[in-house]
Amino acid sequence: MSRTNAPVPPAPAGPGRRLPLVMALACGVSVANVYFPQALTPLVAGGLGITPSAAAGVATVTQFGYAAGIFLLVPLGDRLPRRPLITVLLAVTAGALLAAGLAPAAAPLMVAGAAVGLTTVVPQLLLPMAAGLVAPDRRGSVIGTLQGGLIGGILLARTFGGVIGEHLGWRAPYLAAAVLTGLLALALGLALPTTAPATRDRYPALLAETVRMLRTEPHLRRSALHQAALFGAFSAAWTALALLLTGPHYRMDAQAVGLLALIGAAGMACAPAAGRWVDRRGADRVTAWCTGGVLAAALALTAGVAGGAAGLAAVALGLLLLDVAVQTSQIANQARIFSLHPEARSRLNTAYMTCSFLGGCAGSWLGIRAYALLDWPGVCALIALAAALALTARLAERRRPLEKSPVAEPVATPTGPQR
Repeated sequence: MSRTNAPVPPAPAGPGRRLPLVMALACGVSVANVYFPQALTPLVAGGLGITPSAAAGVATVTQFGYAAGIFLLVPLGDRLPRRPLITVLLAVTAGALLAAGLAPAAAPLMVAGAAVGLTTVVPQLLLPMAAGLVAPDRRGSVIGTLQGGLIGGILLARTFGGVIGEHLGWRAPYLAAAVLTGLLALALGLALPTTAPATRDRYPALLAETVRMLRTEPHLRRSALHQAALFGAFSAAWTALALLLTGPHYRMDAQAVGLLALIGAAGMACAPAAGRWVDRRGADRVTAWCTGGVLAAALALTAGVAGGAAGLAAVALGLLLLDVAVQTSQIANQARIFSLHPEARSRLNTAYMTCSFLGGCAGSWLGIRAYALLDWPGVCALIALAAALALTARLAERRRPLEKSPVAEPVATPTGPQR
């Protein structure tokens, strides 16, 4: 990897208290643009006169666009100044959301949705940027703050889309999101500090280096494999949840499913504390506890087949455990990878998030099939299996002769500002 192409200038002394909160809000608002279309499928189908499966394709292409954007655009955070890059991407996203809200038919709506997903990668640029603005002993805490905003956006997006769409029509969430995203572009253009590019590598070299690092950086590979497995468990649970609650065990409606999703908001409040825990305990120890948390969540979720109030309480407890464990693991793993090479944080995050997202997609696909074959216990077994795979990958990597992980142990004192 080219690590000496450009000198890495010293970072500011560190952000104040307001900037991480602004960046966390930006993460939440941005990522919500990927997820709120999932709640609009029946409304889009009725409004445009298409089948529900065709309407679901809008949400699907948006997610595929997001995956492509993570791989194709996030590495530019190491090549270009991040503040103008972020504001331009937000402005393009706002335009794509406006085009989606005004789309006259399904085809232009899908094109606009793909563009929304492609450019909604701002959170994955803000996270490495924030990691470079603080000393090592604060990195976990700041990442936790931004991660709380990110998870909050994911969890609340479906409620936002469903409530506004139900009362004002399917176009209204797109138009409201366009306005919010445009205002966010202006706010971040004023609030974000100026940072210099970390490398002068050409764009093809950035993409090639992203792939190569997965092979050559064992700490990155360990973090990526671990999070891919746990996020796959998370996606399997939430994808199959609607089938459980609307099926014969509970016979609830879609609105009840959306309300239960708000349980994750409690986990969102734990993110800053989880970041401080990573700073004190180290990433290795925290990820081990997170794997155990996912296993405990699988056990609690299994009781959901009992039905009734007791079964619903078990499902709620299991989902909360799962959310906190996966979110804390994300914070710990990103704290680890951002400590590897300061000049390549965007590329490291690209490799890591691509693996994590692929794990989530696989979990969703397998979760539906596990439910079809073995009902809810099959989904719970899949969650436990994912945790076992994460543990196996962790043990296999630790048997190799690795250099000591830069955040495997807690940092006692700061070593100065890091870019």
